[in-house]
Amino acid sequence: MATASASGRSNRDGTAKAMVADHISQSVRSTSNLLHLMQQSSSAQAQLAKLPKNLLAKASTIKNTEKILEQMPQVVSSLDAYVEKGLESIPHLQTVVQLLTNMESTQLKSLSQIQHPKEEIESLHQLKDVD
Repeated sequence: MATASASGRSNRDGTAKAMVADHISQSVRSTSNLLHLMQQSSSAQAQLAKLPKNLLAKASTIKNTEKILEQMPQVVSSLDAYVEKGLESIPHLQTVVQLLTNMESTQLKSLSQIQHPKEEIESLHQLKDVD
């Protein structure tokens, strides 16, 4: 079962990486197409001249995004394993909840038994005081 789970996780990792790579490729193609259209448009020439400066200013952000995207499949896989482990713990948590409920019930019973004799003693004292 663990092997099937690990195999499923590696398939998801591969799928996630492929999806991210496809999205990046699509973004690059779209940007390239947009640049070609802007080059053909005379009204966009001034904006196009500013574009490399803007891109250079955002180079560090682009690099950080690349690093995050590379780590994303591992993060998703780790979160998946964490959730799976948590789901496996549910029966144990139910047992703990039942034990705590039983302990609380036992403590309440013992407190109740302690309070009844006190009340009886107090009522006996009150009867003696009245006499």
